[in-house]
Amino acid sequence: MKAVLPAADADTPVLLGEAPEPAPAHNELVMSAEAYSVNRGETFQLDGQLDRTWQGWRPGKDVAGVVVRPAADGSGPAAGTRVVAHPPAYGWAERVAVPTSSVAELPDGVDAVTAAALPLAGITALRLLRAAGPVAGRRILITGASGGVGHYVTELAAASGAAVTAVVAYAERGARLAELGADTLVTSVADAPGPYDIVLESVGGDSLPAALGRLAPGGLLVWFGQASRTPVTLDFFDFFKGPNQARIAHFDYTTSETTYGRDLAALVRLVETGRLHPEIGSVRDWSRTAEVIADLRARKVRGNAVLTLS
Repeated sequence: MKAVLPAADADTPVLLGEAPEPAPAHNELVMSAEAYSVNRGETFQLDGQLDRTWQGWRPGKDVAGVVVRPAADGSGPAAGTRVVAHPPAYGWAERVAVPTSSVAELPDGVDAVTAAALPLAGITALRLLRAAGPVAGRRILITGASGGVGHYVTELAAASGAAVTAVVAYAERGARLAELGADTLVTSVADAPGPYDIVLESVGGDSLPAALGRLAPGGLLVWFGQASRTPVTLDFFDFFKGPNQARIAHFDYTTSETTYGRDLAALVRLVETGRLHPEIGSVRDWSRTAEVIADLRARKVRGNAVLTLS
């Protein structure tokens, strides 16, 4: 079958080639892909900055399509069912095997392109808000907010009654976040009014200590990424200048009491009922995946980039 393969050339990180048909485990279905999205974490893997050591690794964690072979153990949807899925890898291909616990069925009102934008960013947003605890009436600061996760967090948190401040690189990138419920838009953490009960930090580098300084005493900073690829330096004594007794929580979206499938089903339900609006920054044919990755590296894509299989 055709698949997007990792390449050794840094300027052309992937190429369209041939891969073996998926060999599903007992609890895995096989789906035919109609659309998939590209995430920044996958660009990090292709750059060698995140683990991609298992043999035969190919990218692809967000995919939507149709079940062509149900799981052998009888779990999950039947052949012909439209689904969205979050496999651990291999999703940028004509067909992919996915554990049934990582799959949700799609209603007629949610198309494959929209669904493909949901898994990693949407699941991360849901689980971030669970990690943050109750948000109604609380002030939240989100850094790196113009990405896919930031859009979902902003809409979900605002709908739950939070007062959201979104940090974006450029003012024009914040317009959509204001439509989704952000109360305040700033282009620098230094301009965020504060203090905040909760900070959701995904940039790293100088952003995290600056955001920490905007926390109220006893507040919570959830650290869920390092998009700048720059390590963080913290000074213990800075905590006494404002965020005294503040807490920093490391966040790993893969750790949860719920399955990917259950969270995907919740996201699909929110989209179907008009309470969640995926931000799709680019839709292209899958032959142009390398171009999309280049745009992500250059931060030219806002929201999710979705590729369609023709």
